[in-house]
Amino acid sequence: MSMTTTLQEYLTQNGIEFEILPQHSSSTSLASTRCTHVRGHLIAKPVIFEDKTGFLMAVVPANERVKVGKLNRMLNRDMSLAREEDLRNLFADCDSGAIPPIGSAYGIQSIIDDDLLRCSDIYFETGSHNELIHIKGRDFHKLMEGAPHSKISLH
Repeated sequence: MSMTTTLQEYLTQNGIEFEILPQHSSSTSLASTRCTHVRGHLIAKPVIFEDKTGFLMAVVPANERVKVGKLNRMLNRDMSLAREEDLRNLFADCDSGAIPPIGSAYGIQSIIDDDLLRCSDIYFETGSHNELIHIKGRDFHKLMEGAPHSKISLH
């Protein structure tokens, strides 16, 4: 599988220039850092949560974890990780575990870690474990416009 049609159309509609980087198949965003030699803090990783309100995509650097307690307090929610079955339905055109961190392309609310907003370049999976996409940090900001942001991750 290669870049999902959903992602490709969304990037095109928003005028985002991108570069596709082939990678050896990896099962996690962090493993992608070892395969491509891209530093983990430059790879945007989505973590999908859910509660009675719905789904939320937290986007953090691949080498970090989401502070779930802080996220729940900040948003006044009681979220837990989304179930695999829900992820397959929400991201039907993606390989399992290769979800792009662009929630708006899939109609999902996002929150972004502040560290990613400081990067001049961002990399992320294309919906496939065989490719990474590279975009400029300013274009990532454009795609995330309107999404709340905070320091929501830790090493």
